[in-house]
Amino acid sequence: MRSTPLPFIAVALILSFSACRDPQIESYRVPKEKESATPTASATARTAPPQAPAAPAPAPTAPTPSADANMANTAVRTAEGPGLSWTAPAHWIAKPASAMRKGTYAITGEAGAAAELSITAFPGSVGGDLANINRWRGQVQLPPITASDLPSATRKIDANGFQVTTVDFAGTAAGAPTRVLGAIVPVGDSTWFFKLTGPVGLLEREQATFTAFLLTIRSTGAQP
Repeated sequence: MRSTPLPFIAVALILSFSACRDPQIESYRVPKEKESATPTASATARTAPPQAPAAPAPAPTAPTPSADANMANTAVRTAEGPGLSWTAPAHWIAKPASAMRKGTYAITGEAGAAAELSITAFPGSVGGDLANINRWRGQVQLPPITASDLPSATRKIDANGFQVTTVDFAGTAAGAPTRVLGAIVPVGDSTWFFKLTGPVGLLEREQATFTAFLLTIRSTGAQP
């Protein structure tokens, strides 16, 4: 009998032993592929092109006084230097002074009629008699006059050495017939204005009183 070679027997034993083992499953960890990062809001804000700043809101335009604005409310400084004093009728009620007025008087009539006298003073001539009279005329819806109309539209009186230019006209204000009795008084380097405004009937009654009041105007040498 022929003997089996030893190497062959060894290989057979190894194969037999391997066949008897249970199969095993091996797992492997595969690195995950990196995803592209989604930009966050903050990153977007950093990379977004800068926007131009909003244009600043325009500054509010200062109101421009109209030609017929009440001179007691115009934004100009009041006159300095020599002042005036006067004697008002007893039935004229003095009202508190204001920054723009040298004096204010209230006058009442029948059926609730009311008139007001305003006294103001400004440096210089404030445009001259023609401009100031036309400003007053505009307040009662009257057309302007020309320089050639001044002699017939005004009257001159002397009040204790002051040359006073007076006017008297009627128009419409706030939808009602309105009359104006006015006086312009140059005082040194300034001009004083006395303007009585009210219903036509009431000022008809006060016309002579207003003229008598103007004749009491006198210099004080200082502000009243």
